[in-house]
Amino acid sequence: MVKVVKFGGSSLASAEQFKKVGNIIHADDSRRYVVPSAPGKRFSDDTKVTDMLYKCYAEAEAGKNFDKQLKAIKERYNEIIKGLGLKLSLDEQFETIKKKFSALAGKDYAASRGEYLNGIIMANYLGYEFVDAATVICFDKDGEFDAEKTNQVMAERLAATESAVIPGFYGAMPNGAVKTFSRGGSDVTGSIVARALKADVYENWTDVSGFLAADPRIVENPQPITVITYKELRELSYMGASVLHESAIFPVRKEGIPINIRNTNAPEDKGTMIVETTCSIPDCTITGIAGKKGFVSISIDKDMMNSEIGFGRKVLQVFEDNGISFEHMPSGIDTMTVFVHQDEFVEKEQKVLAELHRVVKPDVLELESDLALIAVVGRGMKNRSGIVGKIFTALADAKVNVKMIDQGSSELNIIIGVRNKYFNDAVKAIYAAFVPGDC
Repeated sequence: MVKVVKFGGSSLASAEQFKKVGNIIHADDSRRYVVPSAPGKRFSDDTKVTDMLYKCYAEAEAGKNFDKQLKAIKERYNEIIKGLGLKLSLDEQFETIKKKFSALAGKDYAASRGEYLNGIIMANYLGYEFVDAATVICFDKDGEFDAEKTNQVMAERLAATESAVIPGFYGAMPNGAVKTFSRGGSDVTGSIVARALKADVYENWTDVSGFLAADPRIVENPQPITVITYKELRELSYMGASVLHESAIFPVRKEGIPINIRNTNAPEDKGTMIVETTCSIPDCTITGIAGKKGFVSISIDKDMMNSEIGFGRKVLQVFEDNGISFEHMPSGIDTMTVFVHQDEFVEKEQKVLAELHRVVKPDVLELESDLALIAVVGRGMKNRSGIVGKIFTALADAKVNVKMIDQGSSELNIIIGVRNKYFNDAVKAIYAAFVPGDC
C-alpha cells in the first residue's frame, strides 16, 4: 500500500508539532510520500511564515532594507531545527533567498520559500529524499497548471524514489520561474502527488478531525461526517465549508483515490473519508449544511416570458458583460430571479438594471439585498419523500421566512434563500430537524 500524506501549517508550526507528524508517519510504513505546508501559527496572535515572507518581500519591492524581516523568518526555522535536535543549516538557502529578493524574483517565489524550507527540514528529520516541487509541478507559459505534463514528470521522478518529501503550494513555469497555487494550495500538491503515484489513499492532516455536519460556530457540537462523496463535498465546499482546498478533489477523483481528512493532534480519530461513490447508507438523511451570506436577488417579471425564445440567455448575457457571475436562477412561467454576490453587484447595479430594461423590456424589475443561501446536501435525500416539507416546517417553526428554494435534478442538494439576519437561526433549525434525531 502507498499513502501520500499532506500536513498543514498548524501541524508543522513548531518542533513539538513536527514530532507529532514524525510519529504519525513512522506509525505506518505506507506513509512514504510527504507534502508539507509552511509553518503556521504557534498561537492565536502568531504570524504564519507565508505572511512573514510576503511582508519581507514587500520591503524588498519598496527598496527598503529587509534584513530584519528575513532574520525573523530564519529564527523561526532555526527554532524548529534546534527543537528537533538536527544538525542542519539553512544559511546557504537564506543567502540565495536574500539575493533573489534583492533581484525582485517575484511574490510567488517569495511565498513558496515557506514550503521549500519546511520541506528541507522535514526530509532531513525523516531521512527521506527531498524533491523540489519546482522540478515536478509544471505550469505552462501562461501560468496555468499543466496537469498531464505534471503527472508524467512526477510519476517518472518518483518511480525510483522509495520515500520522498515534496513541498506543497508551488511549481515552476517553462522558464524556471516559480509559480504558486492559490492559498491553501498544498492540498492540491498532495492530490497531484497521489495521482502520479496511483496511491491507495491521500491523507490530508490538519487541525480538525474531518468535516462536520454544520458550522460549529453556529451549531453546538455538530455531528462528524465519516464518509462523504466528492459531489457532496463540492456542494458543501462551494457554500463555505472549508477544510480542504476544493481544487484538491480533481486530480485524485480522476484516479478514484479516496481522501482521508485526519487530525494531527488527534491521530486516533478516523476523520472523514472522501470517496467517488459508496454503497454505504448514511446515518442521516442529510450529510451536511453550509451556507454564505451576502447575496442580492434581481427578480424579473414579464407576461408571456416563457414563450419568448432566448429570454434567459439575454438576461444572463447582461450579467456576463458586466463581469458578474450568477449563483442561482429559480424561475416561473412569467418570472425569473437571478441571485448574485452583493459585493460584485452593488457598484454596477444601475448599469445592469438599465441594460436589462433595454434588452428584455421587463414589466417589473425588483431587487432584494442582504440575502443568505443555505445548501442542504446529502446522498440520502435521493428518492426520499418529505424532505422539502420538513425543511419548510422547521423554518416556519423558527419563524424564518423562505425567500427562495431550489433543488438540483440530482436530488443531492437543496438551496434555500433567507435574509442574512435569519441565517444562523435557519441553519440551527434545519440541523435540528435532521440531525441527530433523524439518525
